Parts: sequence; C-alpha cells; structure tokens
Amino acid sequence: MILDFKQMEETIMPHFKGGEKQMAAKMYADEKNRILLSRLIPGASVGLHTHEGSSEIIYILEGAAKVFYDGEELRIGAGEAHYCPEGHEHSLINDTDSDLVFFAVVPQQ
Repeated sequence: MILDFKQMEETIMPHFKGGEKQMAAKMYADEKNRILLSRLIPGASVGLHTHEGSSEIIYILEGAAKVFYDGEELRIGAGEAHYCPEGHEHSLINDTDSDLVFFAVVPQQ
C-alpha cells in the first residue's frame, strides 16, 4: 500500500487533546493504525495525554519542539524521533517561531 500524503486533504483539529491553538494533519486510519503527517504552527501544542490501548512514534521532519514525557521536559528537532509506549503520557509543544512538521504512527495495542 502507498499512502500519498500529497493527495490527502488536510484536517484542522482545534485544541487537539486539549492543546493550544490547532494541529493540522493529513491522516490515514484503519482498525490497527493511525498514520499522520502533521503540522503545529508556532505556539500550538498537542495536549498532555496518556496512551491507553496504543503507543505513538513521532518523527520530526522540520522544526523543533518541547516534549513533556512522564513529567520530564525534553527537546526534539528534525531527524529525531520520540516514542511514547502504551501507559505513558506525553505532549508536544511548538515553542519556536516556525512550523513544526512531523510524521506520527499510532498503532493499536
């Protein structure tokens, strides 16, 4: 299967998971996975949430961000990945002046 994100419509999700501003994403989902090409504008965030029944892998394509993972504050940038296993909590915050573009995979456990 080929997922052509260039052909997908972008969905705007205000206050995603209780975060600030909005997340824009091109998405594919089936019963086992959610696969997203996402964008956070400056000042936007994905709210703090716990993964129950799923995990998440986030790979940064462009920009940099702050990650809160199980109470720890981390920095992440282009070419790096963040992994949040099932049962753990995290958030992603674009605290820079440019867009954060990332690829995320959320497999169901």
